[in-house]
Amino acid sequence: MNLRGFYTLLYKELLRFYKVGFQTLLAPVLTALLYLLVFGHVLEEHVQVFPGVRYTSFLIPGLMMMAVLQNAFANSSSSLIQSKITGNLIFVLMTPLSHVEFFLAFVLAAVVRGVVVGAGVYLAALMFIPLPLHSALILLAFAVLGSAALATLGSIAGLWADKFDQLAGFQNFIIMPLTFLSGVFYSIHSLPLFWQMLSHFNPFFYMIDGFRYGFFGVSDVSPLRSLAVVLASFVLLSVLTLELLRRGYKIRS
Repeated sequence: MNLRGFYTLLYKELLRFYKVGFQTLLAPVLTALLYLLVFGHVLEEHVQVFPGVRYTSFLIPGLMMMAVLQNAFANSSSSLIQSKITGNLIFVLMTPLSHVEFFLAFVLAAVVRGVVVGAGVYLAALMFIPLPLHSALILLAFAVLGSAALATLGSIAGLWADKFDQLAGFQNFIIMPLTFLSGVFYSIHSLPLFWQMLSHFNPFFYMIDGFRYGFFGVSDVSPLRSLAVVLASFVLLSVLTLELLRRGYKIRS
């Protein structure tokens, strides 16, 4: 493995979002806090999802994970589409880097951005309400695996898209609905039976439900089941992304 080349590409990807931190790191934290303030203020006295858990407390892990997933996707997808459109991707392809090293650098950078944004939401939310901590290991596992899965999905979207509006369509019509309909603001047990069953086909639901278990020790489904679904999603998306990169799909023609 070309470690020097891998570290150089990783460093470049980390710098890419760090240099515009107000947009890539602080803005998502502010957006999550606005959701917290609005929904928490309106529904705090009217909704209790888990016994003994305030609605505002229930809401924070979902907003954290939503921020993690969306920013991990945005990082890898935006990096690829920008490089394709500006033409500087050719300079990366000319380096002695394999498709595996290319994949690892992009995914790891996206994971770092997602986890940093999630941590920022957590620290900001602590100013309003304290949170219990059931298992830090479970939190870390779901945050890393979930962001890695969305980073690979972002890589696929970035490879597929030829212009920014195609990527925006992918995000607006696939990523956004799946995150908002994954139990961020509610428990699926509050839904009619049909929609409960449909929610079980949404992998984002397992990411958020398992992550929430790390705080409260309660969840809508077994955390082991959630972890298995998230891990399987990451593996399948990784295999697909690696194959696309190996073939040079839309980047070597």
